[in-house]
Amino acid sequence: QLSLLEDAGFGGVLLYADPCDLPKTTDLADKAFMVSLNSGGDPSTPGYASIDGSYRQNRLNLTTLLVQPISAVLARKLVSLPEDSVQKDRCTPLQLPPTGKKIISLNIQSVTTYKTISNVIGYLKGAVFPDRYIIIGSHHSSLNPYGQGWASSTAVITALIQALTLKAKRGWRPDRTIVFCSWGGTAFGNIGSYEWAEDLKRVLQRNVVAYVSLHDPVRGNSTLHPVASPSLQQLAAESQSLNCVEKTRCPGSNVSSVQIQGDSDYFINHLGVPATQFSYEDIKTSENSSFLSEALFPVHATKTEELDPSFSLHETIAKLTGQVTLKIANEPVLPFNALDIALEVQNSLKGDEVGVPQLLAVASRLRDTAELFQSDEMRPANDPKERAPVRVRMLNDVLQSLEKSFLVHRAPPGLYRNILYRLDERTSQFSVLLEALEHCKLHQSNETIQAALSEVLNSINSAQVYFKAGLDVFETTLAGKK
Repeated sequence: QLSLLEDAGFGGVLLYADPCDLPKTTDLADKAFMVSLNSGGDPSTPGYASIDGSYRQNRLNLTTLLVQPISAVLARKLVSLPEDSVQKDRCTPLQLPPTGKKIISLNIQSVTTYKTISNVIGYLKGAVFPDRYIIIGSHHSSLNPYGQGWASSTAVITALIQALTLKAKRGWRPDRTIVFCSWGGTAFGNIGSYEWAEDLKRVLQRNVVAYVSLHDPVRGNSTLHPVASPSLQQLAAESQSLNCVEKTRCPGSNVSSVQIQGDSDYFINHLGVPATQFSYEDIKTSENSSFLSEALFPVHATKTEELDPSFSLHETIAKLTGQVTLKIANEPVLPFNALDIALEVQNSLKGDEVGVPQLLAVASRLRDTAELFQSDEMRPANDPKERAPVRVRMLNDVLQSLEKSFLVHRAPPGLYRNILYRLDERTSQFSVLLEALEHCKLHQSNETIQAALSEVLNSINSAQVYFKAGLDVFETTLAGKK
């Protein structure tokens, strides 16, 4: 939204969270908040690591707009709305009065300074494939009193480390290496994770298998909200159902591929790494705006204890995260589902206003190739009697890079470069195509939609070629061998 306003020539913006978008269990209408306008990493070293000797670009302003977050109550006063217009019905969106104009003077005096951001990294080395990493990412913060999600994040990853350390002391080791990361600078634009990953980009591109996110795992206490990239959706659903065995009321599988907030951003959008996250929320993501999840409201220190006094929700998140992590770390064949990616692509083209035949045709070929890959390669490799080490290694290399084909070069502001992820749950179509359609309506031009169609078409075709090449490698290299 800010990018569109900047393009339209606006000079200043007052940001507020509309009462309609706020959780019903908390009253935040009178609270101001903090939000970062940084798209990711150290803004003075875009695209490369912020280390000693790096050239620092002079980017004092990330936007030409003057931006100031304010509370909904102040927004109501500034536009001269009646005092009771929101109190009677919290879900009446704030609107400008039909008549009259309001002149507001906005003077922002921000000072740019450099601070040191620290990450805490530890690992449990794998015994069979030590060069393959599963990353568990949490974050820490010193932004009191803004945000307490880091406390839940730190609690869960600490419990996981403690449990796995006890097993390791008895001689146990995972097959693949598990890397535990507590990121710094998350609230300022995921600075810690971006800079660490940019520094190790070549290694991570080759070695990272999956990213398991613990970003603000207990945001509410009513709904368990699992999110996973398409290749991990089946694993996330299975872990959720396993955890539900002893309970009387078990929710149905509701795993989706919506954009995940927090430090998973670089791994999803620049490395194409499959990712998953379990979290509790007060309201469903589909009822919430992605902007609101990035807004940091001041909360008192006991908020976490009030949400989960017995820490049962934290325990559930730890169990689910642990189950998924150990499954990925220990299965001889990575538990990724190639066919689910093809199905996700086809679902994203259903009801598409564009309706380009080439997209539907290449998506159909992708599904056919994925089905063949699933039946001819995945099933034999999962049978211990037919499993050959060289075949498993080659197969895992293919599975590990399934989602890299769907990284587009440029995505509209606010949208993922990984087009397999949707902006929210209200629509199943590719976000880049929907955004391009809106752009065409505003500018009366087909140039944007043609560029977006080309990006999507090339991504689907690249994935199909990648699957086909994987099949050909097995056929030529292992012909006649089991």
